[in-house]
Amino acid sequence: MAGSRHRLLVKHARQVVQVSSTRQTVKCAADMQHLNILQEEGDYSIMVGSDGLILDIGPTNEIEEKYNGDVIDQVIDASGKCIIPGLVDAHTHAVWAGDRVHEFAMKLAGASYMDVHKAGGGIYFTVEHTRRATEDDLYELLRKRLLKMLRSGTTLVEVKSGYGLDTDSEVKMLRVIERARRSLPIDISCTFCGAHAVPRDITPEEATRRVLQEQLPRIQALTSVGELHVHNIDVFCEEGVFSVQQSREILLAGKAAGLNINFHGEELHRLNSAEMGAEIGALAISHLEEVSEEGMRAMARAGTLGVLLPTTAFNLRLKPPPARALIQEGVPVALGSDFNPNAHCLAMPLVMNLACVTLRMSMPEVLVAATLNAAAALGRSDMHGSLEIGKLANFLILDNPRWEHLIYQMGDHNSVIKHVVWHGDIVHSTPSIDES
Repeated sequence: MAGSRHRLLVKHARQVVQVSSTRQTVKCAADMQHLNILQEEGDYSIMVGSDGLILDIGPTNEIEEKYNGDVIDQVIDASGKCIIPGLVDAHTHAVWAGDRVHEFAMKLAGASYMDVHKAGGGIYFTVEHTRRATEDDLYELLRKRLLKMLRSGTTLVEVKSGYGLDTDSEVKMLRVIERARRSLPIDISCTFCGAHAVPRDITPEEATRRVLQEQLPRIQALTSVGELHVHNIDVFCEEGVFSVQQSREILLAGKAAGLNINFHGEELHRLNSAEMGAEIGALAISHLEEVSEEGMRAMARAGTLGVLLPTTAFNLRLKPPPARALIQEGVPVALGSDFNPNAHCLAMPLVMNLACVTLRMSMPEVLVAATLNAAAALGRSDMHGSLEIGKLANFLILDNPRWEHLIYQMGDHNSVIKHVVWHGDIVHSTPSIDES
């Protein structure tokens, strides 16, 4: 009698870095140092079922004996290699047209983010180009970016709208994200960010009204009939953009519509938006360069995650977000690339390196922040972010005996990552030098 059929067996791995083995949905404080690594004796294997979920993890000899006689569609020999969960990018603005490479020189010469913004550059420049682009144009740009992220190890990514700033353009961006969600081998968490900037020639009050009375109802209607799948609501809460009270109104309206609150806060000025976010039950707050001690304590009490974006502080020459203080206060810390025209980074391994060097996080903390906690910031850590039986088989096979090489070999992550596995399928492989 024929045995069961399974999608994938990865065997003989030197290390399997589970991150969690007890179905934790988030880690904070000292627990971010613990990765649950299988490596002590012999080697280890992962069996993936036909449904794309992890069926079993254990010593290779036990796995081979247990499933002897079963049919396995694909087998990978991971001798001398290690396996880690697929990376999760918890904050990106990946849908846009019109790069801003010309602004990089302005910033290098000393112009601040708000200087560029007030001069008509920044978000407004991208909004003009994005509004003019067709849905097909935007999809092709997004498709290429997401596949580059995938090759760099990202298997779940958050993608925002926010370069439309009117109802039709925002919906166009969300349709592009939905198209990518349905067609590409990468999991996507979609965020509505219509309150990303105040459109020219209207007040913040009018912009708030349009988001609440025009954009959000239209998106709810499209979601109710299954044309869109939107998961999060975001606002750029910042001096000169949306006030704390305006942000609160928009975020609560999104929450009432069933969206997770996941917004930009405390980036350039201390507005006490962290306290506001914690009070209204925000799932996550991004940036936090200017967060106060009371804001940290409020987030810790509420269980609100802090999504840190080291590439942004690096590129804009801002002071880094206080990662060590956040972790010590008990705030669960996650990481994102903040990929956008103002901070062009598609590779989470580079984000992880910067988090170690500029934010002074340890390598275990960084891996937790780029896997389990990043998934938690998107409300997806039940199935993403760790290697456990019953979770999605999203993982990376690294061509090294220790997982730390992914961070240590700065800029060489594409050769460190041998295979990217998504839902149990090998969706990217990198040939060795002697194979190419």
